[in-house]
Amino acid sequence: MDTLIPQFSIVLLVFMRVSAFFVSVPLFSYRTIPTIFKIGFSFILAVLVYYTLDVSPIPIDGTYLLLILKEAVIGLLLGFIAYMMLSAIQIAGGFIDFQMGFAIANVIDPQTGAQSPLMGQYLYTFSLLFLLAVNGHHLIIDGIFNSYHFIPIDQFVMAFGEEGFILYVVKSFGLMFMIAFQMAIPIVASLFLVDVALGIVARTVPQLNIFVVGFPIKIAVSFIVIFIVMALLFVTVQNLFEEMLVVLRDMMSYMGGTG
Repeated sequence: MDTLIPQFSIVLLVFMRVSAFFVSVPLFSYRTIPTIFKIGFSFILAVLVYYTLDVSPIPIDGTYLLLILKEAVIGLLLGFIAYMMLSAIQIAGGFIDFQMGFAIANVIDPQTGAQSPLMGQYLYTFSLLFLLAVNGHHLIIDGIFNSYHFIPIDQFVMAFGEEGFILYVVKSFGLMFMIAFQMAIPIVASLFLVDVALGIVARTVPQLNIFVVGFPIKIAVSFIVIFIVMALLFVTVQNLFEEMLVVLRDMMSYMGGTG
């Protein structure tokens, strides 16, 4: 019994980080996934991680409660960073929707329950399927598994107040918008040329109701361009997945004090 309690205390710390990570990370945090499955999967993964750790027994006291809080914050933050990077896909869809005229039509995101852009959710769904096809979910699980090599479970090593950490978060936030702009620019630029052409037609043929003709033309051009550049979009999505893993690794290095 005396040896079981210290072992349980370590397993609980591991379980807190893993379960908090699955609360906010994309794909695993979907509301459509049963909660009992998330808890069971987190516990099994926590037990597997426990047998790879070389940590001395941790007494259950006031410091232990702070360690639990630290593990929960780390798990939530790492999952949020992964979700923030993949949000570039929905932001790109928002840019496209605004130019297509679909900005008024939103759908419910099954992960957050909030409204999301129509094209953004379309691209996001295909991107998640692409993530599963290339075993990206294995890399995400591997990321939380390797986080214990960067962030010790029994130490308070968190660099939230350091200037380098804050600057890197801001840089990652800007990178997300840059990738979103790269994904949306082919469709947005094409629709801009369509707007220019419609403006010229409206000035040269005043009798033509350009508002009635313009919307179907823009929607048709948008779908044609999306069909043409779909392969290019998925190349950008692949680069986004790679950047997400790099950002996760660097964030763990900063929080572990080695960044």
